[in-house]
Amino acid sequence: MRFHCLQHVPFEPPGLLIRWIGGRGYTVQTTFLFESMGLPALDDFDALIIMGGPMSVHDEAEFPWLRAEKDLIAAAIGAGKRVLGICMGAQLIADVKGGRVYPNPEKEIGFFPVLWTDEARRMFPGGEGLGPGGEFFHWHGETFDLPPGAIHLAYSAGCENQAFRLGENVLGLQFHPEATADIIGEMVRQEGYELVEGPYIQDAVEIIRRSKEITGKGLTGAERQLGLLLDTFFN
Repeated sequence: MRFHCLQHVPFEPPGLLIRWIGGRGYTVQTTFLFESMGLPALDDFDALIIMGGPMSVHDEAEFPWLRAEKDLIAAAIGAGKRVLGICMGAQLIADVKGGRVYPNPEKEIGFFPVLWTDEARRMFPGGEGLGPGGEFFHWHGETFDLPPGAIHLAYSAGCENQAFRLGENVLGLQFHPEATADIIGEMVRQEGYELVEGPYIQDAVEIIRRSKEITGKGLTGAERQLGLLLDTFFN
């Protein structure tokens, strides 16, 4: 399977997704939108991954490539390509498929539990293989309404729509299952100004401590759940 990744900023790469792709013998190419690279043609990939970023899906005046990116996402979905969106990537999918994207009542930054819906557990092998949920890394100030026809897969205390599936070929994840300790550390360095007091915002010390603690345990529960999601979705 040929993957293509759309990356919006240098400090939010696909991380653990690359390990999963390589481990299954697949290939991946990346478009660095922050370097104004051209977008791929539909025939260039079988599956599209859309990463996160600090900008909004509405910032087309500041980031003109957003319009072309949205067109590519819509075309890939329409062509039946597998499409995975993470954080802003999920918001972009929601936007192009008719879901409203808007500020969440509270920013959610740090490690917080994500709970799977009954629909999610029925959708993946073994039913209870996902368990009730897991703790994942979050960094977002916006959220989305589910696009028409989407199935709600996950939620958290701070954000109702944490994951959805649309048809057989589209998966959106608001949280960051791909983030490694190095990626999280760079996000803190680049976007640490957002770490103000809030009910769902951890401070930089706590975020860095937790990221290193989890990495030190080897294959984490979050990474196992990511693998189960990807194995199911891309097979």
